Amino acid sequence: MENHVRIAELQNKIKDGIDIDSNNILFEFKSIGDEGVELEIITINPKHHQSFLFHVTRGRDKIEALEAMQSYVASSVEVENSYTIQWNLKNDNKLHTSYFRAKNIQQALDKFYYGRDVNSVNVFSVVLNPIS
Repeated sequence: MENHVRIAELQNKIKDGIDIDSNNILFEFKSIGDEGVELEIITINPKHHQSFLFHVTRGRDKIEALEAMQSYVASSVEVENSYTIQWNLKNDNKLHTSYFRAKNIQQALDKFYYGRDVNSVNVFSVVLNPIS
């Protein structure tokens, strides 16, 4: 199978495993020199149009990074906690609620703050959700 076909196949499987509209999922590949490739998946919330880090993986190439991401998507519900963050933009009074899977509160906040100035938002609460 050609690389670009395998890449598209893996991206589709990952999109299917993430519980949001696939149009709101971005795949960003970055070269990390001799170490290979880093893959970041960014999600965009359609209600407030803010983007958040979903997860980061690495591999020797795009396919290996995508395979690691697919594995994460398949297992994250079992191995990571669910967090709820309530927040607003500094110039807006509307309260927003966002959900993250993370190993701990710090990782949830890192995903929330990814790519944004920490001074541009107010975080009102970070809650570890009960196990269902």
